[in-house]
Amino acid sequence: MGALLARLTREITQSHIEHLSPVPARGAPAAVRHVYRRLEREFGLLAPPVTLHAASPPVLAACWLMLREALLVDGLVRRDTKEAVAAAVSLANRCPYCVDVHGSALRGLLRGPDARALIDDRLTEVTEPRLRAIVEWFRHDGTPAGAVLPPRVDPAEIPELIGVAVLFHYLNRMVNVFLAPSPLPVAMTPRAARVARWLAAVTMARLARRGVAPGADLDLLPPAPLPPDLGWARPNASLTTAFARASAAVDDAAERVVPASVRGLLLDLLAGPAGLRAVTDRAGLEASLETLPKSDRAGGRLALTAAFFSYRVTDAMVAGTRLGSCDDRRLLELVSWASLAAARAAGRQLQAAWQGAPGAVPPRERRG
Repeated sequence: MGALLARLTREITQSHIEHLSPVPARGAPAAVRHVYRRLEREFGLLAPPVTLHAASPPVLAACWLMLREALLVDGLVRRDTKEAVAAAVSLANRCPYCVDVHGSALRGLLRGPDARALIDDRLTEVTEPRLRAIVEWFRHDGTPAGAVLPPRVDPAEIPELIGVAVLFHYLNRMVNVFLAPSPLPVAMTPRAARVARWLAAVTMARLARRGVAPGADLDLLPPAPLPPDLGWARPNASLTTAFARASAAVDDAAERVVPASVRGLLLDLLAGPAGLRAVTDRAGLEASLETLPKSDRAGGRLALTAAFFSYRVTDAMVAGTRLGSCDDRRLLELVSWASLAAARAAGRQLQAAWQGAPGAVPPRERRG
């Protein structure tokens, strides 16, 4: 059923991409074709949140490494818990596309009412106490009222859980900018939508239960040191390698396409005490942009909006950035860098919150 779903959905899923020209497998660079094949085999379909990156093969590889090692690989954390964290973070970032996709996986993996409660953002109704504590923690970036370390979580699980959260803080932003709001066609009837979600739930659950071994594609990108803000990954060797190499690839692209003034501004804002809440509205964003040269403000506006509230990115912002020589690759790499900068800040915040929780125990190093 997985191969059939992949074949049937290839054209449909690629039609979800906006602002960028989809890159078909035929005629694509070898690295792109490789990721496409692995994505269909291990995820079940050409998932647009990944394929939208194809205009920049190194950034596509970066996205794939993070997705594979954080979400798909067998580890200490069960896949249903990872999917629940993905849905919780996607709710926090107002990303209905990702909520729908990973809600389908949850329907297939979880029994009873918990999947529906998660998808509908009724987390207090989740019946399993450990799962409820974890999703509430990540739904609120580790800072809900009275939050403590989620119960019965082995410290060795923390890198895997934060890895999923960082991945989806990144993907949600990319999806909000470059994909349609829903993976289902607007004209689809309610009955057809139910059938499509059932098929997706059955297929994704079957593939998830099969699992994959860590590390298979890490050589798609060259070795890179682990930045300090990704220190949460260090106890897990495959996560460390994947996120270090992915971050280096995205940073290298940014050196070429993102003005230094924009990079400096966004990193300074994220490094401040407010972190991801340093800019909370349009007025604050426009005030921040006043510090940039006028020639850098269109790109800065898109980068900051993607980082702080990606659901507010407009067609006009993208069009404004397109003026001049901003082709698909440059546009993609700019938004990718801003999105990953925000995701890395989220991971840093989650690690600090977890370490500061009562009874916190540092995770032990885990190989593989």
